[in-house]
Amino acid sequence: MNPQLPPLIELQALDLRIVEIKELQRKTPELIASAEAPLREATRLLKEATVSVEALTKERRGRERDLEAHEAQTEKLKARLTELKTNKEYQAYLFEIEMANKKKGEIEEQILVLMEGIETKQQEVKRAQAKVAEAERQFAQEKNRLEALAAGLVKELAELEEKQRVLTATVDKELLDRYAKLKAARKDLALAPVRDGICCGCRLQLPPQLVAEVKRSDVLQTCSYCHRILYWEGEPVNASVVAAEPLDRAEDDMQETV
Repeated sequence: MNPQLPPLIELQALDLRIVEIKELQRKTPELIASAEAPLREATRLLKEATVSVEALTKERRGRERDLEAHEAQTEKLKARLTELKTNKEYQAYLFEIEMANKKKGEIEEQILVLMEGIETKQQEVKRAQAKVAEAERQFAQEKNRLEALAAGLVKELAELEEKQRVLTATVDKELLDRYAKLKAARKDLALAPVRDGICCGCRLQLPPQLVAEVKRSDVLQTCSYCHRILYWEGEPVNASVVAAEPLDRAEDDMQETV
């Protein structure tokens, strides 16, 4: 392999990992927020259930006050029965008392319904509290994992950037500038391996002569289509064999012509 290629290939591997780490760091707050989503939902449901209990309790107390007021009024009606002079007045008061008792029964029924609703909602609150506790546990565990991962990424990034700085100093400046321009233009790979006669950067078939020259590695070769710097990826190639390949293909073509 051309001696200029290994440092560039290593530099590209470092650069790709650095980009990957920075992307992971960018996503870390999003991942933490996503991990917190179940806790936020459980908390919301708990709040809704708690508010429902409070509202039903408030309504029940209002009904109980209505019942007390109604009972007091009914007692007043009963007390006046002894004061009535005529049977007509007496019957009228009895009817009012009967209606009052009916109304009392309705209020008591409403209170019972509210009490049942409160009990149901209280059970819902207990279940919601348990879900919140479990969600808090899971979120704390996942947050700790993500924060530990983030700390590890910070350390790895510092180490990679130091390696990048040292390695960059070993590469010819003109070649380094060429590499930087290609990396900026292609957004990913400035160098691409050749596999099965294909440039792994643009996935296009390369001319056989160019593939042979890449294998030979006398000088740096670039892809005819995407202009990335090419290198041979595979078993070391015998130079005499590589040099003979174009000749062999030429002889085959001549035989086919004859």
